[in-house]
Amino acid sequence: MPGPELTSLRSPRITAAHRLAKRSFRGKERRFIVEGPQAVREAVPHLIEVYATPEAAERHADIVDAARAAGVPVLSATAEVIAEMSDTVTPQGIVGLCRFLDRPFEEILAARPQLVAVLANVRDPGNAGTVLRCADAAGADAVVLTDASVDLYNPKAVRASAGSLFHLPVAVGVPVETVAEGLRAAGVRLLAADGAGERDLDAELDEGTMGGPTAWIFGNEAWGLPEETRALADEVVRVPIHGRAESLNLATAAAVCLYASARAQRAPGGCRSVTIS
Repeated sequence: MPGPELTSLRSPRITAAHRLAKRSFRGKERRFIVEGPQAVREAVPHLIEVYATPEAAERHADIVDAARAAGVPVLSATAEVIAEMSDTVTPQGIVGLCRFLDRPFEEILAARPQLVAVLANVRDPGNAGTVLRCADAAGADAVVLTDASVDLYNPKAVRASAGSLFHLPVAVGVPVETVAEGLRAAGVRLLAADGAGERDLDAELDEGTMGGPTAWIFGNEAWGLPEETRALADEVVRVPIHGRAESLNLATAAAVCLYASARAQRAPGGCRSVTIS
């Protein structure tokens, strides 16, 4: 790449990108910043522009080539400019300006999902991103964030998703009552994950009740699920604690629940099992 095109921190491009650190500006522009080579690589189909130092562009030539092949402009910038656009303490020399990715909840329902993670009142962006990553790894079909949850495009949430944000459909800002009503009408069983649940996850697995389409509802990190949200579920299920731990954190519990469903759905007779004739 030639020498940096963007050298001034007062450049209108840089000022506009820096403002995306605030949720209000992200929502208005429907754009957000992705940082680092992994995230930028995953985001290429959704990018508006890429900014990179000459050194980073050389080091990650595959990303630059993929972006240009997709018609995405790649602009050279100084390390100071990249740092101004970044949220991390030690930027990796490459960032992307990305379009919002969320889809209408109705579109997710129309796809007849088999496994969905619902985040209800989840406020920590790191947890939200990590649950999204777990859902992606477990083969979930979608993630839904209710209207009381954290911003999906918070920089910490984007980083915690480790690229999974770009892999599966996500709906945001949906009232939890609408989520429950829509999923139930689509034939999806609703399970609320709660440490005080009457049902035990092991019992659900042993009894073979988890092989059908399922949505897991995960609550706030501090106070869990309120009674009115628990009442929307078909069952309230707890992850059994066999040792002396007081509880599991949100992301760990979500991983256990989602993988339990994924295994049950892929077992003989499950909704994702393959019948060989």
